[in-house]
This record gives sequence, C-alpha cells and structure tokens, in this order.
Amino acid sequence: MLKSSISRRMVVKAAACIALAATSLASLPAHAETTLERAKKDGYIRVGFANEAPFGYATPDGKLTGEAPEVAKAVLAKLGISQVDGVLTEFGSLIPGLKAGRFDIIAAGMFITPKRCAEINYSEPSYGIGEAMLVAKGNPKGVKDFSSIKDNPDLKLAVMAGAVEGGFAKDAGVADGQIVSLPDQSSLVAAVQSGRADAAALTALSIADMAKKADGVESTKPFGEVGGKSVKGHGGFGFRKEDTDLLEAFNAELKKFIGSPEHIALVEPLGFGKDYLPNKTTAELCAGK
Repeated sequence: MLKSSISRRMVVKAAACIALAATSLASLPAHAETTLERAKKDGYIRVGFANEAPFGYATPDGKLTGEAPEVAKAVLAKLGISQVDGVLTEFGSLIPGLKAGRFDIIAAGMFITPKRCAEINYSEPSYGIGEAMLVAKGNPKGVKDFSSIKDNPDLKLAVMAGAVEGGFAKDAGVADGQIVSLPDQSSLVAAVQSGRADAAALTALSIADMAKKADGVESTKPFGEVGGKSVKGHGGFGFRKEDTDLLEAFNAELKKFIGSPEHIALVEPLGFGKDYLPNKTTAELCAGK
C-alpha cells in the first residue's frame, strides 16, 4: 500500500513538471525574422537615397536610378530580391533613417569613413572618386580647390549637410564663417547661381553632372588631395549593425560583380566605369587608411 501511494505521488509530480516545462517552452520568444529573411520572403526591400545624381536619384517619371541603386538592384536580384523601393531622404538623415528602420540599406554612394563606420556597417566599396568645385561660368574668382577658399576670406563655399566636403573644408583651413551648409544638390547649384556662394564642393562626378544640367555654372578640374592628404573617396552601401546576414550575403555577390563586364556596362552610362573602380577595402577605409 505504501509503495502504491508513493508511485501515485511520483506520477502526479512528474505530470506537474512536464506541464511546467511545456508552459516555459511556449513562453520562449520565437526566432526573430532577419531583414534578409523577410526581404527574400516578400521579394522586395527598401533603400534610402538622397537624390544626388549620378549616385542615387529619381528620374522625372519616378524611376529610381543612379550608380548605387542600379548596383544594389543587380546584386539584390542575385539574392532573389527582385523589387527595390526607394525612400527619398536628405543626405544628413540617411544614417538616422536607416537606424530607425525607415529603409534597410543606404544606396546613395555614401563615402566610407571611420566616423560613419562607428554608426553603421558598410559593404565593400563600389567605386572610388576625387573631388571638384562648381563655380560660376568662367570661374571669375579663380577657384581651384579648398585652398582657394582658405586663401580668400571673402569667398563662401557651399557644402551638402552631412557630406564629407564640410570636413575636407575644415581640414584645409577654411573658416567656419565661410562655409554654407545646404540640404541637397539643387540648393548648391542655386547658391552658386545666385552668388550666395562662390563655389560648391562635391565629388567630381556630381559636380560634372550639375554643371551639365544647370545654366551659368561650370566644373573646376577634379583634384584628389586636400592639405597633402588623399581625398579620393570610396562609396559603399550602408547596413544596420544587426543585419550581419544581409551584409554578408550582399558582399558575397558584390565582390563578384564589381569590375565584371556586367557591372561596367551598367554604370558607364551613369559616368562611372573602369576609371572609377575602388582600390581600397572597407576595413582600410574604416581604419582611416
């Protein structure tokens, strides 16, 4: 009788333990779907761009194009993600927008810098390029580069908020009072056209495109150094720190794509090509090398 009683107590206790274990397992969080998994399942992904031709912009009929979006579309298609939706964002808001989840990749030709690497992860670079200045037709102030602005305190330089040119200007010794920070490319053009600024600084390709499309302005000869240091910038794609699987998958395809005949044919009509292939790695750029 005693043996039977003990057995029943043991059975009841075992049943209670099993029930508790089942409840605990049910309360565990399910596997969180990654951005890559969601994008593959849905067949689309959102990218942030800043309407800066030829890096990333929307055509008048609303088509997302430019070096970064076109390369992104080609690479993502190889991952089974066929639709890429653009989210127009001011350049200085791209990193905050990415981190806030407004979009999943920055496809704006954004330069890879140590400061930005501390905030987001970058793909390997997709291009490398120098700088130029947008000036009034005939270049009446004789502007050549950042040193031209530094040497004449009466000159004003327009830069795009959040872009690297503001830092280049300070490195060259340009006074804060000479720098006019503006939100986008069209504002830079308007500032030079109106005389609010004597020059505007951006990458050589952007300046060439702006000069081609706008009246009364022209590009200086491109340059690659500021204060004896190289300012050849390398652009890549930005990812949230937690999206490691998306970055790894993207990089695997990007490395095979960059420099291929398919890649060159895609970007040459946008002003890029063999002369703009990267010659540094993201690790080097994030380390400030």
